[in-house]
Amino acid sequence: PPGPASPRDEDLEPRGVQDILFSPPPDDAMDGGAQQSSLQEPPGPEQVGVPCERDGGEGPPEVKRSQPLFIHTSSRLVPEKEPRSSSLPTIPNPFPELCSPSNSPILSSPALGQGTPREGTSHVVKVFGEDGACRSLEASAGTTARQLCETLVRRTRALADHSWALVELHQHLALERCLEDHESVVEVQSSWPPGADSRFVFRKNFAKYELFRSSASLFPEVMVSSCLEANKSMAHSELIQNFLNSGSCPEVQGFLQLREPGRKLWKRFHFSLRRSGLYYSTKGTSKDPRHLQYFADLTESNIYYVTQGKKLYGTPTEFGFCIKPSKARSGTKGLKLLCSEDEQSRSCWMAAFRLFKYGMQLYRNYQQAQAWLKQLPWIGPMPLRSILDNVLVAMDFSGCTGRVIENPSEVLSVALEEAQAWRKKPTHRYSLPAACHSSPLSAAIHCTQAWFHGRISREETQQLIGRQGLVDGVFLVRESQRNPKGFVLSLCHLQRVKHYLILPSEEEGRLYFTMDDGQTRFADLIQLVEFHQINRGILPCKLRHYCTCVAL
Repeated sequence: PPGPASPRDEDLEPRGVQDILFSPPPDDAMDGGAQQSSLQEPPGPEQVGVPCERDGGEGPPEVKRSQPLFIHTSSRLVPEKEPRSSSLPTIPNPFPELCSPSNSPILSSPALGQGTPREGTSHVVKVFGEDGACRSLEASAGTTARQLCETLVRRTRALADHSWALVELHQHLALERCLEDHESVVEVQSSWPPGADSRFVFRKNFAKYELFRSSASLFPEVMVSSCLEANKSMAHSELIQNFLNSGSCPEVQGFLQLREPGRKLWKRFHFSLRRSGLYYSTKGTSKDPRHLQYFADLTESNIYYVTQGKKLYGTPTEFGFCIKPSKARSGTKGLKLLCSEDEQSRSCWMAAFRLFKYGMQLYRNYQQAQAWLKQLPWIGPMPLRSILDNVLVAMDFSGCTGRVIENPSEVLSVALEEAQAWRKKPTHRYSLPAACHSSPLSAAIHCTQAWFHGRISREETQQLIGRQGLVDGVFLVRESQRNPKGFVLSLCHLQRVKHYLILPSEEEGRLYFTMDDGQTRFADLIQLVEFHQINRGILPCKLRHYCTCVAL
């Protein structure tokens, strides 16, 4: 132990801050009830020059070892049980993001991904494109997914529509979901665990609001039941209103494959999705309360697509999805993996989950997206026409040069006449006039179009269309891998991707493209695509939405 202070010690610097702020441990903290060690008490005021209060001649108040105390402006050593705002210095903190959220002056280092983002502060959000390029944006705590998408549409000069979406992607878990327009981007990002391989992806999602636009029902009759419409089949619009009405009691039911926790074994159960949550029956299809087991909550969970189910989780089919708690940590713990029999069943479960969780907020998001499109100057005040209709015009190719048909009644009559001609003369050879001579420019002009994706494989095409939404009419054009001179039109119909071969043919020194062995010929691929955007032709449906990838 150090000896008594020499007279020269008074002229030296005061002892360290640790000697001032910390006291020896209590007696009960010693091993075996032994006496305290030779640690000395903090020196008195006469040694360090700091005034100290003493109660009845006793030593300073006892505090626990390694407990920080706060030095007041009066330079008195007063223990405090809780930090007060009055003890904060008047100098502004240059690093407010390092302070604890409870206004404590003690700097803390909370784990990343924890806590709620504070209002008034800006955050950096990284958004990736489908090509892997990244762009960093500054966003406030209240920035929604719709606002961020609008910003990216303006900066990338993309064609504005309500199918642009921000996708939350967890690559290490093979999970992805489309953020709803009202969700806070910063709040979602703050929920990610530290070190997780998670990101936001900016891309098209044509299926986001398809349940409000399509007349075809996304819900099979065998999967939907309602106490209000017991024995009556409802139209799609009536069914959607039934889901949005909080007073109704719709229910989605059907068989799903369930992966047991901690095991790779999958079992088949009958599930029921209600407003109160997701349940499964332990006895066949029984809905008796004794046989129903509570499986998942809707308000505190999100539903995700499983992109690589067979590889990572051993799913029985490729149509897997996952219910993930909002506060789940990284890893597969807490994930509730399910698998359906087909794509229609999976789409039904996921759409019903969104309707039950968000309700009218989902429909308000759709209305706000529609209102935003009407305000754009290049869209025009025509709410009944889509963006695709506004960029297309009806053409009359009966002459040598062709003309634009501006009269709406003439457009309708020509369309009806052409449709009748297709039915009456299926073997007649139709050809749209081409240029007087074939040129390299006309043969390669399709490369400038957004729907042309060059030389990508069949598997990559199906993945791209699947990511951007399995909606009727979603298409792209690519080069054929089997025929070096041909092309392929890939089209989604009834949630399946079909491929149609486009072959070039030359007649009288002119180059044509055809999909029906020369029955209908087109001068180039642009003419072929524009024709099938207006007319179905040999396809099962018209071309409505083209897959596109923008560069960030």
